[in-house]
Amino acid sequence: MVNLSDWRERLLQEKQQIMQRLKQNDHFGLTRTSAHDSVGELSNYDNHPADSGTELYEREKDIALNEHTERELHDIERALQAMENGTYGICQICGEAIPLERLEAIPTTMFCKQHSADQVVSQQRPIEESVLSPPFGEFVVHEDIETFDAEDSWQKVARFGTSETPSDVQEDTVHYDRMYIDAGEQIGYVEPLETFAATDLYGTGITIYPNIIHEQYEQMLDDEQLMSPLGDLPAYEKDPYTS
Repeated sequence: MVNLSDWRERLLQEKQQIMQRLKQNDHFGLTRTSAHDSVGELSNYDNHPADSGTELYEREKDIALNEHTERELHDIERALQAMENGTYGICQICGEAIPLERLEAIPTTMFCKQHSADQVVSQQRPIEESVLSPPFGEFVVHEDIETFDAEDSWQKVARFGTSETPSDVQEDTVHYDRMYIDAGEQIGYVEPLETFAATDLYGTGITIYPNIIHEQYEQMLDDEQLMSPLGDLPAYEKDPYTS
């Protein structure tokens, strides 16, 4: 048996708290004329794009929080009206009594669990994804192919510089331009030697272009005392490399 007086008192307290919260924060700052007023800016002309992006994100978050809070207020008022009509605690779809356990968890519900409208998870995606092509429109990794995913996007941007320091990166780094996760990952080539060894169109005229990868490659061979990463070369193959 539902004790309407107790439920009504609980709903009235929640309604009062929500209305007080909306009044104190000016509906999450949305009563102001523009987003600039909420951050004390008269114009967006001299702002950095990143700052403008942050302000836009905060504004969107305020709108979402305000909509969520107003929905809570609407649900409370609907439940109070149902009490006046004598339909509180009864599912509006099947007409069966809503279990007390469900009312205790969601006192504003008008439906039983079976007929709840919120039990289906939306699969809708942002509209922007319909006009963006991969890799920007779909950050997924397929099982049969290797795609450009979100991690690759970060690495692409991080090569232009980050605020990281050597203490922020776990692996050893030799240059500040490589202060990001998996900076040593091979990109655009299979073997490390492809970054410093080149030939002409006919596969002749081998030329070495010294760089960081070349130094690491040589150091690895010296440490292992090898002529090749595949192992030490036999005598007839080693002669061309030695005098």
